[in-house]
Amino acid sequence: MRFAFTDQQLEFRNALRPVLDKECTTSDLRSAFAAPAPRSDRWNTLAEMGIVGLTVPEEHGGLGMGLLDLVLLLEEAGRAGLPEPLLETTALAAPLLGATAGSRSGTWLDQIAAGDVTAAVAPVDPAAGPAVAGADGADLLVVHTVTPSGRPELHAVPASAATTTPVASLDPTRRLATVHWDPSPATLLASGEEAHVLLADLADRAAVGSAALLLGLADRMIVLAAEYARERHQFGKPIGSFQAVKHLLAGAQVRLEFARPAVYAAAWSLDGGEPDRSRAASLAKASASDAATEAARVSLQVHGAIGYTWECDLQLFLKRAWALAEAWGSAADHRQRILLSLLDER
Repeated sequence: MRFAFTDQQLEFRNALRPVLDKECTTSDLRSAFAAPAPRSDRWNTLAEMGIVGLTVPEEHGGLGMGLLDLVLLLEEAGRAGLPEPLLETTALAAPLLGATAGSRSGTWLDQIAAGDVTAAVAPVDPAAGPAVAGADGADLLVVHTVTPSGRPELHAVPASAATTTPVASLDPTRRLATVHWDPSPATLLASGEEAHVLLADLADRAAVGSAALLLGLADRMIVLAAEYARERHQFGKPIGSFQAVKHLLAGAQVRLEFARPAVYAAAWSLDGGEPDRSRAASLAKASASDAATEAARVSLQVHGAIGYTWECDLQLFLKRAWALAEAWGSAADHRQRILLSLLDER
């Protein structure tokens, strides 16, 4: 099989990059760090481009596309450090709502496509803790619970029906919060086996979507480090001319290039319902987490102590990369998941 993105997918990616270059500058990111907000004029721009509603069915005002159509856009969002919850709203909440029947889901989908709603999605793995990324200020909370009888349930809870308590985060734009809510028939999306299947798909989509963001973050950090290495002089030469620095950057770039096809293949597997899609999702997240943490380590080493400082642009992307590398399962978690899936086949 020869895989390649379509011209339409590439054109969509190429159209998004200059928009983010203009509307999501490092100055904008500093403003978002100082005063995080779930929605901004950038969000409205993305909605007008059709990106926010890309995975929303056409009958609800969206484009009805899949994760493979979105993965390049998420990569661009990572490259720009986009503060808004594109992963949670478009990659996770919209497909889940689209897979459930009922007028409540349809109403939420209409609002997502219009750019009027941002969503937060609770982690599937209880070991991830109670904090939900984006819950502080989100309009819609997609959460789950288990009944006393052991039956899983998925709920779509409007922000007005829940109480959120902010939690400090390494990356303040992720707006972590704990969520307290009361399950009710009015918020129920799915239960039992249907909820179990949807939660499994949600975990896979979250792994691949966050992996795509990490690809963009890794690329941006390597570029920032290379630019700094050309400008910073020692012993009368740019430090980028030293072989040790070249090797550091080249090693990070190689790891990124190996992670990219794993992420793209996982998106293709999920859209196609391939039997090994969960394993592919874990491989994508493990590879992208490794690539991003290596890019963070190398870029910080190239910058030296200045890379930690507020004045340095690098720290804006370091924090996001470190946070996302652990979100929706760390590299170690996903390697263990792959190992267990292989052992189950014996």
